[in-house]
Amino acid sequence: MNYTRFINGLSAARKPSPIREMTKLLTQGSPDLVFLASGVPNPSMFPFQGASVTLRDGSTIQLEGKTINDALQYGPTQGYGPLLAQLKEMQQKLHSPPCWTNTEVLITNGSQDGLCKAFEMMMNLNDHVIVQEPVYAGTLAILNPYKPQYVPVQCDANGLIPEELRRSLESKWKSEDTQSSKSDVPKILYVNPAGANPTGVSIPLSRRKEIYQIAKDFDLIIFEDDPYYFLQFDKERTPSFLSLDTDGRVIRFDSLSKVLSSGIRLGYVTGPRELVEPITYHMQVSVLHASSLSQVLVSELLKQWGQEGFLGHVDRVQKFYSQQREIMLKAAETHLTGLAEWNIPQGGMFLWIKCLEVSDTRPMIMDRALKKDVILLPGREFMTDPSQPCPYMRASFSLASPENIDRGFRNLAQLIREEIELTKKV
Repeated sequence: MNYTRFINGLSAARKPSPIREMTKLLTQGSPDLVFLASGVPNPSMFPFQGASVTLRDGSTIQLEGKTINDALQYGPTQGYGPLLAQLKEMQQKLHSPPCWTNTEVLITNGSQDGLCKAFEMMMNLNDHVIVQEPVYAGTLAILNPYKPQYVPVQCDANGLIPEELRRSLESKWKSEDTQSSKSDVPKILYVNPAGANPTGVSIPLSRRKEIYQIAKDFDLIIFEDDPYYFLQFDKERTPSFLSLDTDGRVIRFDSLSKVLSSGIRLGYVTGPRELVEPITYHMQVSVLHASSLSQVLVSELLKQWGQEGFLGHVDRVQKFYSQQREIMLKAAETHLTGLAEWNIPQGGMFLWIKCLEVSDTRPMIMDRALKKDVILLPGREFMTDPSQPCPYMRASFSLASPENIDRGFRNLAQLIREEIELTKKV
């Protein structure tokens, strides 16, 4: 892989921060090292002496001595050493990346921070960028200021359609266009492969292989944004794009928000060293590093649980959301039959609903849903052109109780009927 064409001018101009690099050396030095290099505060001046966190099973995690000092101190931008080692071991076990010897892992302030900085590394104004449609609204919020020329690829019940991806590319470019510095051929293919937000669909392995081959043909970097990887409802998790990556053209974004805590703000980026390092430099001049306290706490949790304990916890989380999905599907069948249609989510937290006789859900939801005591997200928010009417809406089954899910869908059905009547009068 030649990564030159993927790094924009701004990112190429960034150099390692000398202070950040010195902080990294602090963690690598011997106990006898006299460190006079950077403005690291003295931990004896921190008012916190220790912390105890109680887990749901009644056990505790104690942070004291060196551990609490590490949790309260500056750390290397790439991440807290013990946690970094644990995540690398997990990535090897779960994904077995073919290019592992040239693969780096970077801990970020939630996966979206890593995603944002990866786009910042590669995007220029008016660049073409390929996205599945509908697409996660947070990704659109990152991209829209670049005024991109979107190449939206339609999805069906099995996610992004490879034939549509190839057709979209071949209608404008040839594979050899990637060799020209003057070509406007896209650099990035953004995919949300498992339990996608907002549709809940997952891309099967056969399609993933086809998509990866198209990425090879047109020299694309795949942004594999996979926060719902652990919330797939099939017995076996579908192998990731990272696990198929023989070239080093996948940057993978993982999140701990959905399985441990959203408030700890921890995610991790995995990909080729040549692309992960520039993201690290972007972190060095913004957040410096992800929260040390969050990193140490999670590291101690993983040390206490071990990988098998973590995966056992993940299985319980997956089972909970699978049950929530069934509750919402039952409510939809009871109240929305004849008014709407939907596919069964294969993972994640969302049901993507299409109203059959409402051409645009946005006015209905934004202007009138609150009075019916139910709120969803209108489908327009997930489209590359939000000015166009959209009959879809997204419902989340993550938080509401079974009783409230049923009540919410009963209210939603009433809202849709009233909207249909209102439309007829107009």
